[in-house]
Parts: sequence; C-alpha cells; structure tokens
Amino acid sequence: MSRIGYLPVELPEKVDVTVDKNNLVRVKGPLGELSQQVDPRISVRIEDNQITFNRTSEDNQTKAMHGLYRSLVYNMVEGITNGYEIKQELVGVGFRAEAKGQLLELSLGYSHDIHFEIPPEVKVETKTERRSNPIITLKSTDKQLIGQVAAKIRSFRKPEPYKGKGVKYVGEQLRKKAGKSASV
Repeated sequence: MSRIGYLPVELPEKVDVTVDKNNLVRVKGPLGELSQQVDPRISVRIEDNQITFNRTSEDNQTKAMHGLYRSLVYNMVEGITNGYEIKQELVGVGFRAEAKGQLLELSLGYSHDIHFEIPPEVKVETKTERRSNPIITLKSTDKQLIGQVAAKIRSFRKPEPYKGKGVKYVGEQLRKKAGKSASV
C-alpha cells in the first residue's frame, strides 16, 4: 500500500497556494499559475507552509485518489518553482527538426515532413550541430502536458530495435536486438 498521500507538500517562499470551497487548488509562483480540481473525498489544508491531504473514507478508490492528488499538487508546486524540461534526440541519417514559433517541423525519413503544433504552454527549441544528432528541447511548468507532447513527438518515429533509429529521449538506453546471424 502506498503512503505517498500522507507526506506533506512543502511550499517554497515565492509560491502562493489557495484552496476554494469546491476543492480547487490554485498554485501561483515565479513561473506562472496552475490549478487542479481535487475530488471532494480528499480534504486539502494549508498550514505552516505545508499542504496536507486527508481522506474521508478508507475504500480503495479514495485511497488511490489520496496519493494521486498529493502527487499532482506536488508536481504543480515543483513546476511553478523550477519548471520541467525534456530533451529528445533524432537518431537517423537525414533526420531534421526545426522550430518556427510554436510549429515544429520534423523530417523523419518519410516521404513528407511532419508539422506539429505545440501548445502555447510549452516552449520548444531545436539545436542542430554538425556531426551530431538534432536535439529537441521542451520546457513547461505543467508536467503532464510536457510529457504528453514529448510522447506525441516520439510516436511519429519510435526507435526501432535493430539500429536504434528514431526519436528517443536524451540519455535513454535502448535494448537492441542482434539481427540475423550468419550460418556457419
């Protein structure tokens, strides 16, 4: 059984958190503002620069939501103070990426280029250096949104298991298959 829901969320100095009657948690900080609707079966209290979460019943669904909402609010506080960053690498000959504002143009070996509109809450940068793979950098305060955008970009060309060509996260270890063996 998880005990995550019992841990209090520490609030940094520059972060302001409010909870209204409908259990809507709003977090304001140096990088912006986020909000999350919390289930009525979970009560949220702010005391001594800490946010605590208590559940009203002991059924399995409420126990699961207890840890879930604590993690969501913790991710909001972390995103507002530090932000989140995901880097992806394009591995393959001729693979290119170019950011034009919020439009990401990808050339991933298909007969056509892929034009992907990035949500306004996510900032995108591309870096292409000679003799190295292109890097896509995504930055945002919303952990769920940035993860969803990164997963969508990766879904355009997942790394294949033989050579590792495709869109992968920087630092990701891929398990490669051996391929055909020559008969002796």
